[in-house]
Amino acid sequence: HLQLVESGGDLVQPGGSLRLSCATSGFTSDAYAIGWFRQAPGKEREGVACISSSGSVSNYAASVKGRFTISRDNALNTVYLQMNTLKSEDTAVYYCAAPRAFQPCGRLEWEYDYWGQGTQVTVSS
Repeated sequence: HLQLVESGGDLVQPGGSLRLSCATSGFTSDAYAIGWFRQAPGKEREGVACISSSGSVSNYAASVKGRFTISRDNALNTVYLQMNTLKSEDTAVYYCAAPRAFQPCGRLEWEYDYWGQGTQVTVSS
């Protein structure tokens, strides 16, 4: 069955960088868009970025645009989130998710059916 596993979360200082990975299995990677979401304590889950199944389309939340980059390598069944110039407000559990097959890239939680377990990102000095 379809699985997503995040990795790469860590403690990093403000201004630093991290790269998160989302390893997918159980489905044909190039048929699924992938989204990255995050949830900070006491806040609702927020759509951060998404990428289309082919990788040709992506979009970002305004809060991360210009700092985060989403990419994918379908040969490796992996989607990445490169996070630069990290701020304390980026602290959250980060999740990757997949919608049903052949759905477009979106950043709304209800659009996604499959979720990973999350990886913690903490930005602090």
